[in-house]
Amino acid sequence: MSDPEEKKIVHVHLPADEPFKTTLTAGKHEIISDEPPSVEGGQDQGPDPYDLLLMSLGTCTAMTMKMYARGKKWPVEDIYIEMRHNKRHADDCADCENSSSKIDTIEKELIIKGDLSQEQLDKLLEISKKCPVHRTLMSEMSINTTVADKN
Repeated sequence: MSDPEEKKIVHVHLPADEPFKTTLTAGKHEIISDEPPSVEGGQDQGPDPYDLLLMSLGTCTAMTMKMYARGKKWPVEDIYIEMRHNKRHADDCADCENSSSKIDTIEKELIIKGDLSQEQLDKLLEISKKCPVHRTLMSEMSINTTVADKN
C-alpha cells in the first residue's frame, strides 16, 4: 500500500463532448467511469462513481487481509469480496435536520478460501475492518475544494 504521508494525485477529465464518460488517471494507470443508461446521457462505458468507491474499499480490504495472512503464513488461497451499497432510511436519526434522511450503508461479504480455522477467519474479519480505505471512510474527513484559475 502507498505511503500514508505521500500526497496522492489523481486526474479526472470529463470533456465537453461526453455526457458523463470520465477518464480517471492515477500515475500511468487509466480507467473510465460513466453513468448507467438509467441516467439520461449515461452510456455505461465504465463503473459508476459508487462502483468505484466499492471497488476501492474491496480492493484495500482484500490486500490488507492477504498481507496479514501472508505475514502469519496462513494458507489463504483466494479472497473474494461481494460489496453492496444502499441508502437506508435513518429510523434512529431523531436529531436529523431532514426527517427523510438516509444513511449510506455498505455491506461487505468476505469469501476466504483456504484451510483456515474459525479463529483465523474471525481474525481476518477483524483485520478487514482495519484496511486504510475502511478507516478513511469511517473517520472524520474534510474535503477542501477550490476552483483553479482559467489561465
